[in-house]
Amino acid sequence: MNSLDVVVSGLVFQDLVLGLPTPPRPGTEVWATDSQESPGGIANFAVALARLGLHTGLAAAFGADPDGDSVWDRLTEEGIDLTLSRKLAGWRTPLTVALAYDNDRALVTRGTPPLLSADELITAPPAARAVAAHIGPWPNEWLAKAKAAGCVVFADVGWDPSEQWDPAVLDQLEHCDVFLPNADEAMNYTRTSSPEQALDRLAELVPQVVVSNGAAGALAIDAGTGERVAVPAYPVQAADTTGAGDVFAAGFIAATLWDLPLELRVRFAALTAALSVTRLGGADAAPRWEDLAAWQAAHPEDHLQALISAHSGR
Repeated sequence: MNSLDVVVSGLVFQDLVLGLPTPPRPGTEVWATDSQESPGGIANFAVALARLGLHTGLAAAFGADPDGDSVWDRLTEEGIDLTLSRKLAGWRTPLTVALAYDNDRALVTRGTPPLLSADELITAPPAARAVAAHIGPWPNEWLAKAKAAGCVVFADVGWDPSEQWDPAVLDQLEHCDVFLPNADEAMNYTRTSSPEQALDRLAELVPQVVVSNGAAGALAIDAGTGERVAVPAYPVQAADTTGAGDVFAAGFIAATLWDLPLELRVRFAALTAALSVTRLGGADAAPRWEDLAAWQAAHPEDHLQALISAHSGR
């Protein structure tokens, strides 16, 4: 594996997104107005990073099944290095059906834990500038190795289907530089009642915290300098919010590796997430530079203009 900008690890899903005019009700049938099949889960991170011009590797388990083959092929087409990934016989690639309606979505997932953990896939520190992982109630000892090897370590966290929100999951932040939860995740894990309170609590555990909050924008804090940032969301017509948090995090990671100030990192992340929700799908909706350049042309007053101009030729 050649030296990479970012290596990401977590669960990969095959997503089927259905755009619905109304939410489904028991005993009724709703016809979808649109649909999209797309790689999902940690693949949202990988595709969004690759589309922003970062040489990206993915360490994940794939089922040796049609869904796994489809996702693997799609990620290969995006230029993602899958050297650290494995196809596993006897295990089914998780499938998520996203029901998109009323500017939000609900998820239904079929799946079982993979037969290989991230620690078994990543046995030595990745040759990368940065790593990113979905943390949860599973071991992630490889993050400590990556941190010790000089990688910048980013962490995200997903929905807890048990809704127990075990605070022990946050112990993994010991080896992380940046934590990027959404507001619900941040409040649930910290047992707080507002995104601001959660931000302060998490800043005791990790040097930088960024809390995304959908249409309410995003908050960030640098615990070392005390700098705080509050950024509003970009107003767009949302078709599907699936994967928006992952795309937000990818935008922040990219902007961090470009050494941008904290506020510009959060603004760029908010823009990438906003553009992603205008289309169905998670990974497939991640914006390319031509999408960002088109947005810039329509909004020349925004002070991200110079950043987008500098990178849109990648």
